[in-house]
Amino acid sequence: MKFIHCADLHLDSKLSANLDKEKAKERKAEVLHSFVRLVQFAVENHVRGILIAGDMFDTKNISATVKNTVLSQIMRHPDINFYYLKGNHDSDNFLTEQDHLENLKMFDDKWTTYTEADGRIVISGMELHSENSGSAAHTYTPDVSKFNIVMLHGQQADGDSKHRAENINLKGFRNKGIDYLALGHVHAYQKEALDARGFYCYPGCLEGRGFDECGEHGFVLLDINEETGEFTHTFVPFAFRKLYTLEADVTGLGSTAEMSARMQEILDEKQYDRNSLLKVVLTGSVDVECEKDITYLATMLADRFYFAKVYDETSLSVRQEDYMLDKTLKGEFVRMVMAQNDLSENEKGAIIRYGLQALAGEEVC
Repeated sequence: MKFIHCADLHLDSKLSANLDKEKAKERKAEVLHSFVRLVQFAVENHVRGILIAGDMFDTKNISATVKNTVLSQIMRHPDINFYYLKGNHDSDNFLTEQDHLENLKMFDDKWTTYTEADGRIVISGMELHSENSGSAAHTYTPDVSKFNIVMLHGQQADGDSKHRAENINLKGFRNKGIDYLALGHVHAYQKEALDARGFYCYPGCLEGRGFDECGEHGFVLLDINEETGEFTHTFVPFAFRKLYTLEADVTGLGSTAEMSARMQEILDEKQYDRNSLLKVVLTGSVDVECEKDITYLATMLADRFYFAKVYDETSLSVRQEDYMLDKTLKGEFVRMVMAQNDLSENEKGAIIRYGLQALAGEEVC
């Protein structure tokens, strides 16, 4: 019997931290469509249940499009059970009112249990908050003769915490007869042994939403032999777009053209897909008088990727000997700044750069 374990879909997330209004709207639609594609994957691969371990939504005010799309998928596929456990970004929403849908399995703040395969597979879950998270492990009492799946949403830890509603005490869940602890909250895929019998797993988010969520994203496919209790566990990369952060060392380069060429060289090696979102971080040390146009570098990437931006994290180097005998206003200015003992080298470099741009009549940026 097959199950999909997913989490942190964050449907209706604003996605405006990096994208403009139109692209954010388009990306929101793509994230929603990834849920539809996931259900279609379940249909094509004869999946019995979809375990949604929290943060299916990202806001209390869920749009009509998201409501109708999610409800449509559940209603159109009665042979698939949707196990939905709310996370810290979720709240009571339209799904709580759909108790007429037999294939929508909900949880609350007490242990709720469902069975599959004529009772041989047991799925239990509890929605955590500050009052029950500390006792969750102590109140879970499974039948160890069954294949036990536990769904929780929170941050794994090795002890109790009275003041963190999202704390999951892994130590307390060990040696309880759990075969698979299906977690949500962490946005990157993780799978580790829980004890000699079972595993705990974060599937990660279905789609990366920002550059703190780079890498592969998708879901986990479980295939359980209900007779023997043996199972396979496969991470399925599924995101429509990928996000990458790329560091480009531009040490010693003196112009935008040289930096552009360096970036092109690195990108040619990486061979990132054109549908990707890319953040390039310029690193290294450059001369204070180097010509560097970040806007141009970002524009240069615009036709190569769905979205791209460039961050400047270079440090500015100043060779004092180049200005020691310079009797111009520029030389005097540089020597005056370099003599300030209360400034860091980076601060001195930045001040000198802006000052030299002003003296040259350039736009200070």
